[in-house]
Amino acid sequence: MGREPVRDRGLELVCNDAADFVLVLDQFEVDRQAYRVDKLSIEQTLQERSGSTCELCAATDNLGVYAVPPDAGDSADKCILVCATCREQIEDPDKVDPDHWRCLNDSMWSQVPAVQVMAWRMLTRLHAEGWPQDLLDMLYLDEDMLGWAMSGLTEENDGNTVRHVDSNGAVLEAGDTVTLVKDLDVKGANFTAKRGTAVRGIRLVADNPEQIEGKVSGQQIVILTKFVKKSN
Repeated sequence: MGREPVRDRGLELVCNDAADFVLVLDQFEVDRQAYRVDKLSIEQTLQERSGSTCELCAATDNLGVYAVPPDAGDSADKCILVCATCREQIEDPDKVDPDHWRCLNDSMWSQVPAVQVMAWRMLTRLHAEGWPQDLLDMLYLDEDMLGWAMSGLTEENDGNTVRHVDSNGAVLEAGDTVTLVKDLDVKGANFTAKRGTAVRGIRLVADNPEQIEGKVSGQQIVILTKFVKKSN
C-alpha cells in the first residue's frame, strides 16, 4: 500500500510523503527568514532616512516602522518611522492630543511622500481645531499622493455611520470638488457665493452630516450639503 499523504492544516500543505513535507517546511522557514530580513532592511532604511528620529514629531525614543495604509508596507517608500506616541494617536483617534500634532508644521515639508500623506491625514482629522486648516492650505499633494491620502481616510470612516451626501444623494468624501446649486449669502463676509461656483478640496464636518467646509473667494466657509452637487 502507498503511504498516506502528509497533511498540515495550519500551512495548508498536502505532501505525498514525509520527505516532501520536510522539504516544504524547509522552504517555509527560508521564506519566513527572508520576510524577517526584508522587515529589518526596511527599518534600517528608515533609520538612515530619518536620522533615527520620528519622521512626524522628531522624537528619538521608542521608534518603529509604520506602514501607511492602505499599502501593505512591503517597501520603505510605503512606510514611515514613528515614535510610540504618534503611532498610538494615529491608530486611536480618541487619544489624539491636538497640540502634539503642531509638529506637522515642520514635518509636512518632508520630501518623503509617505510622510506628506500621513501629515495630510492627521491635519484633515484635526482641521476643526482651526490651525490645521492653515497648514492644509499650504500642503500640496499631487493627484497620486492625494488619492493615497484620501484612501486612508475612507478606511478610517468605513465603520462610521455618518455619511455626507450632496443634493442628489451622492456620497461626499474629503477632498472632493463640489458645485454650488444656488446663490449663497455668506454671513460675515459681505459677498454672495454664486450658483455654479466650484469648491475644491472640501472638508467634511465630522459631527454634522449636513455640513461641509470649503474655500470660496479666499474665504473658508461652512456650506450645507443640500446646496452642493458633487462634480464628476
